[in-house]
Amino acid sequence: MKRLFLKENYNSILNLEETEQAIKFVKDTFEKSLAKALQLTRVSAPLFVLPSTGLNDELNGTERRVRFEIKGINEPAEIIQSLAKWKRNALARYHFPVDSGLYTDMNAIRRDEDLDSLHSAYVDQWDWEKIIIKEERTTEYLKKTVEQIYQVLKSTERKIHRKFPKLKAVLPKNIYFITTKELEALYPELTPYEREKSICKEKGAVFLMQIGVLLSNGKPHDGRASDYDDWELNGDLLVYYEELDIALELSSMGIRVDENSIIKQIKEKHEEHKMDNPYVQDVIHIRLPYTIGGGIGQSRLCMFLLKKAHIGEVQSAIWPKEDIESLLKNNIFLL
Repeated sequence: MKRLFLKENYNSILNLEETEQAIKFVKDTFEKSLAKALQLTRVSAPLFVLPSTGLNDELNGTERRVRFEIKGINEPAEIIQSLAKWKRNALARYHFPVDSGLYTDMNAIRRDEDLDSLHSAYVDQWDWEKIIIKEERTTEYLKKTVEQIYQVLKSTERKIHRKFPKLKAVLPKNIYFITTKELEALYPELTPYEREKSICKEKGAVFLMQIGVLLSNGKPHDGRASDYDDWELNGDLLVYYEELDIALELSSMGIRVDENSIIKQIKEKHEEHKMDNPYVQDVIHIRLPYTIGGGIGQSRLCMFLLKKAHIGEVQSAIWPKEDIESLLKNNIFLL
């Protein structure tokens, strides 16, 4: 669903030079604080992988992957769609100890994205993954990790406000936790998107848990891959974005599937073809560590903290010509 917001009387709080300075400040500040809070080491990550490794992500299963040929390689390479599987595999290969992890810059191309105020064909996020023990695969551990990330977010907001006082801090003291089933019970007549907006407008910052679990209508709140997040132990970090009057997703994360939940979820989505995937087999036979991980949108975070009306104001990408012209008439200048 394409959502292009043409905000009336919009004027960017920061000019172009200030915006570029602020983007770097936000990224540097958040990255360092996140690494310290979660005990993460920065590593290099691939832009593309070979399909035969099973490490690329199918996302919702409908997105077309970007493929291309490389001289001397016998199969076409694919632009990574997500690093969820690669990260867990890397933690095993690099012999990370329990309670430590990695993070990296993830860049990707989403050719089937609906280009609008929040979505770009260019994906840029911090991807992180941390080793845990089986006993830590709990809702309590998930919430504790979310709270650590939220404090990093609040700290970054305070620091960008001190550097650019015109950017007011708006995040509440605490983040609110709720499951998709609880949210459905709270707003049974609303659509999933409307539910997110309503709860975020009331609470300011929300971690919506159990994305992928079936609701009363037999459908999940939103789509989730069957083979990386455990649907009972995952969620989205959402904030109310007053500038556009929406719920804005900044992060998707969760405790990863184990040898039992991966089989259950694959069967529930009727994706038995994944069972022969090398990564899936490694999970089933416990050749990979138990982990928690996620992605945090870099441009989404900058958009939120710099109070921009379009993600193209904080990243350079490609947009439909008619959108560029409409946005420019509303004082929204794309990089």
